[in-house]
Amino acid sequence: QVQLVESGGGLVQAGGSLRLSCAASGIIFGINVMGWYRQAPGKQRELVAEITSGGITNYADSVKGRFTISRDGAKTTVYLQMNNLKSEDTAVYYCNAQKIAVRGDYWGKGTLVTVSS
Repeated sequence: QVQLVESGGGLVQAGGSLRLSCAASGIIFGINVMGWYRQAPGKQRELVAEITSGGITNYADSVKGRFTISRDGAKTTVYLQMNNLKSEDTAVYYCNAQKIAVRGDYWGKGTLVTVSS
């Protein structure tokens, strides 16, 4: 099993920045992709950003140029640097890890980001 623990959420004014962290533990071997998703009230959970084990990144159009996903050298922690935050970024942000070969899909409990307008 993989455990994911997010941190760094909070309240910030529009235009401000936050940095989210996700620490992975357990059976790390086999994780191919890690990413961040978010879910606002009444909306579907959506992909924000993801990064492969090889360092390839992918972003939602709504956050391109504002958010940056990265990982540490050991690939046990993934970060989401969120700049120029907008009110529409308000959501619970979830860390995700995937083991493609075994169709493994793991989620953290989420961290709340609230952007005041």
